Amino acid sequence: MIKSINIINMTRIRYNTHDYASNQSMLSLNIRYLKIDMAKERKDNHFIKKPYYEGGITAFRKFIKDNLKYPKEALKEKVKGTVLVKYDIDYTGRVTDASVLKGIGHGCDKEAIRLVKLLKFKVPKGPRKLKVAFHKETKIHFRLPKEKVKKPPVPVRKNTGQMTLSYTIKPKGGKAETVKKSYNYTINRS
Repeated sequence: MIKSINIINMTRIRYNTHDYASNQSMLSLNIRYLKIDMAKERKDNHFIKKPYYEGGITAFRKFIKDNLKYPKEALKEKVKGTVLVKYDIDYTGRVTDASVLKGIGHGCDKEAIRLVKLLKFKVPKGPRKLKVAFHKETKIHFRLPKEKVKKPPVPVRKNTGQMTLSYTIKPKGGKAETVKKSYNYTINRS
């Protein structure tokens, strides 16, 4: 007796009830293929696509690091800390509004807002071309720059034009001799 099963992706599985063991493995094999095919046909669950910074979080952090200008007042007062900024992103990916939720003062809050307003996000196109505003928060860290340690200048050695060459000659079966030769060169600058 032969039975057949129709599956969504138009694959037919046939098995004989008398030969159950070999056909069960064929049945499980085809069901695995069915799961793979059905996964490809699955639609995206998210109706509204969220904006993202092109290049990911590492590019976002690099942008912040490259464009952050430590305020002079904060440097003078040696202020450090984290500013929490809330901002709105319009449907084109531009930051339209930014406000400080938690600040540290001394010009750092204004610098954090300036920095956030420079950001440009990528907004994926939705199915119905909806114009949606998004709200995000980010932390801007202000750390005091490390003071550069002044190293003493490296003395410049004058080139005397002298070179010493030493080598060892080892003849087969004999004793080794060390030969030293010295060459002197003088270079005149004009």
